Amino acid sequence: MASSSSPPPPPPAEEPRGGGGGGGGGGGGGGGGGGGGGGGGRPPIPPYVKAAAGSLGGVMEACCLQPIDVVKTRLQLDRTGAYRGIAHCGATVARAEGVPALWKGLTPFATHLTLKYALRLGSNAMLQSAFKDPTTGKVSAQGRLASGFGAGVLEALVIVTPFEVVKIRLQQQKGLSTDLLKYKGPIHCAKTIVREEGLFGLWSGALPTVMRNGTNQAAMFTAKNTFDIVLWKKHEGDGKVLLPWQSMVSGFLAGTAGPICTGPFDVVKTRLMAQGRTGDIKYKGMFHAIRTIHAEEGLRALWRGLLPRLMRIPPGQAIMWTVADQVMGLYERMYVQSATV
Repeated sequence: MASSSSPPPPPPAEEPRGGGGGGGGGGGGGGGGGGGGGGGGRPPIPPYVKAAAGSLGGVMEACCLQPIDVVKTRLQLDRTGAYRGIAHCGATVARAEGVPALWKGLTPFATHLTLKYALRLGSNAMLQSAFKDPTTGKVSAQGRLASGFGAGVLEALVIVTPFEVVKIRLQQQKGLSTDLLKYKGPIHCAKTIVREEGLFGLWSGALPTVMRNGTNQAAMFTAKNTFDIVLWKKHEGDGKVLLPWQSMVSGFLAGTAGPICTGPFDVVKTRLMAQGRTGDIKYKGMFHAIRTIHAEEGLRALWRGLLPRLMRIPPGQAIMWTVADQVMGLYERMYVQSATV
């Protein structure tokens, strides 16, 4: 009788909803980093948000670093030894042509960076989505490399080559008087090139540009993701927003490998873009240019302008990623986190 009157056993405890998300904000963030777009993870940042973030970062980078790009171009085009280094080149340009000459080509450069970063970050996000493992939602190292290379090739063909042709033609002009210069501005330069060399004149040096940008972006996106994980325990899609100085460090380090690996492509690209497609054609293509420069000027000439590139690209990536990470972090705080509550 006693056993029949014993109270019934308590009901089993309900499992918390959300797959363990109630274990604390830190646990939820870590799960998002591990899952990174799996079944119950955070929704990914849309490609258009990453594109907008890259655009804003590009504007800031162009305004800060244009003088270094002008010096790099002048050094790469210097066959007579007129400039004795970075400081001498910059001082000579400022003294002979005025300080504003250090910002020659800023309009095409800023427009080019804005569009380039929008396409780069947006297309990389779309390609990474295509390379994601359907079960885990993660992107492999090979998929990340392929996404970066594809984004670099796309930006080189669509945006970088024509804008850099115009920028380099403007930068190689020497003198103070606009009336004595062949190209009066970016639009006049583009029209003149099309009229004299045809539409494809704007794509002079396309092959080395494709090789340079593809390799650069494959290395950069992979390195940026790696440094974020190793240094700051930041996984893509985990909801964690890096501090500006953390983004700056990761971006700077990620921007160092590309210039060293792609120096010859950059020198050849500059020479091919500067010579045009009519008149005195010294270089007949990428491989002919590499052989000619090596034979006439030595192996080190293929890395001319490397130091100003290292002075420009890593700081440029630091500036761009500082802005882009904050924009993407703002989007995550406003929309992604509220969507997961």
